[in-house]
Amino acid sequence: MNTRYKITRLDKEGNPTLSLEECQNFFKAKSDFEYNDSFGSSKDGVHMKIKGHFFMWQVENVQIPFRFFEGEIYVAISHPAILDKTMEIARGLEANYVEG
Repeated sequence: MNTRYKITRLDKEGNPTLSLEECQNFFKAKSDFEYNDSFGSSKDGVHMKIKGHFFMWQVENVQIPFRFFEGEIYVAISHPAILDKTMEIARGLEANYVEG
């Protein structure tokens, strides 16, 4: 089962402060990430496509979506390597990672 985490940085009032532009610049410098404006998934002949801002992490032949939404980045953690990458990204953005 996947656990959802978010990478967030809050101001004094508790509002998220990560911007899309900041995240795009951050991930652009990472060779193992690619930006996409949608994410698709197929299972049992059904295809789902979600529009949004996705930073796709390439691990071997698997892509892990990190989704930017309303000032935060969301990711489903299904493997310890994904949690390690999430912590690395949070440190790089001077942000926190929390379950939720």
